[in-house]
Amino acid sequence: MNFDDFELIYRENRVEIKDKEKIVEELKNKIGEKNVSTEKIDILAYTRDTSLISLNWTIEGKLAGLPDIITFPENIAHIKDILEIANREKIPIVPFAEGSGVVGGAIPLRGGIIIDMKRFNKILEINDKNLTVTVQTGVNGMNLERYLNAKGYTGGHIPQSLYTSSVGGWIAHKAAGQFSTKYGKIEDIVLGMKVVLPTGELITFDPIARAATGPQLDKYFIGSEGTLGIVTEATLKIWPYPEKRTLVSYTFPTIEESLNATRQIMRENVYPAVIRIYDADETMRHFENTEKAKDKVMTVFVCEGNQRLVDLEEQITREKCEENSGVDCEEEPVEHWFETRFRVTETSMFPPYKIVADTIEVSVMWDRAAELYHSVVDATKKVEGNLLVSAHVSHFYPNGVGFYFTFGGVPGKEKSQFDFYKECWDATIKATLEAGGSISHHHGIGINRSHWMKEEWDGGLEIMQKFKKILDPNNIFNPGKIYEKTWKGGNE
Repeated sequence: MNFDDFELIYRENRVEIKDKEKIVEELKNKIGEKNVSTEKIDILAYTRDTSLISLNWTIEGKLAGLPDIITFPENIAHIKDILEIANREKIPIVPFAEGSGVVGGAIPLRGGIIIDMKRFNKILEINDKNLTVTVQTGVNGMNLERYLNAKGYTGGHIPQSLYTSSVGGWIAHKAAGQFSTKYGKIEDIVLGMKVVLPTGELITFDPIARAATGPQLDKYFIGSEGTLGIVTEATLKIWPYPEKRTLVSYTFPTIEESLNATRQIMRENVYPAVIRIYDADETMRHFENTEKAKDKVMTVFVCEGNQRLVDLEEQITREKCEENSGVDCEEEPVEHWFETRFRVTETSMFPPYKIVADTIEVSVMWDRAAELYHSVVDATKKVEGNLLVSAHVSHFYPNGVGFYFTFGGVPGKEKSQFDFYKECWDATIKATLEAGGSISHHHGIGINRSHWMKEEWDGGLEIMQKFKKILDPNNIFNPGKIYEKTWKGGNE
């Protein structure tokens, strides 16, 4: 298929650049010819992120979005030059990390200029006394973790996308890593930042341990998904490389008993680095070779850190599991998890077979966790054509948990793939809100959740829209996301 044969999905409100060739030449003169591209192969690479529906579309010859110009700035001056032109000409800007987002956050809905941040890839400093590392935000996650490991540290932030994501992407989407129970999500790890605002101004938030100097403005940019500025540099917490690591796994008769055991562990101020609960369906798919796991709920734990503390964490973890009908399955299930934890083929294999699938992560407080699980599974199963609904619990905190749901199916004769996809998403999010949950835990808003933001934030959305207008008066930064209803959903 030729590039010109692709059909564009989102045409509404697309911005046409006047005198595009003149703009391209001006960009080349300001930031260098090698840092600007309008080649079709480059344009195609930035038409989608890793959301599964956009993969379905690409296979069918459809594009989710269509940028006009790709830029690769090497420094802050380059970014300011790009923004000067974009503001003058009212051209949309889409900051781009590594494209591993799964909710459409980096899709250029209205065209415009992509600012690819991969050349901001320097690791600037490790401060051993402060236990911090300062990096440019285009640094790849695995490259950073390997560098830290070689120096005797860990960053503690290990998302499934570690090989294909960057620090800037983590910050933009409020990412969570697999070890978040011990180390926290990215908003807990970031201590300082440099941010280029949509108007080209640079604002610096120096690293601080704690402060009482008014509202923490820097936190406002974490999770803003490229709509309020571009984070160019960040200072992050790090930890000494763990002295010991212990692997523990238990199966439980029901998800309720597994949730009770893990909640009681957290109440003891015990924080295994990893806790993961798999419902019976996902246990069957992922741990079919574990005899004790048949028709049960598998729960895996990783305790790591100081040896004496790890031994105590393991002891308390085992006690609470056994008090809640847990059956010890030893280390093998956790070893299997380590071997497969970066594989994403389970859902990405579906599109070539015309199966529509996706994953949706949400969060909820402990007292309604089991209710939310059953409500979402029941609601999504009712969508006509659904063949698969399952879940695991991947992130744990003293006050609540993060669920990760998977669905997959085939649309009926009267439905398009996108209709079916939206129905499943809306069923999940509606059930989540009714159970008192939050509609996103770590993937962000993108386009998939934007039409639910009024319900999520209540009266806060209008305030956020005003703040957006002040920082981005020309509405050029990633328009169509967070503050606007791009995807027309079932709640309207």
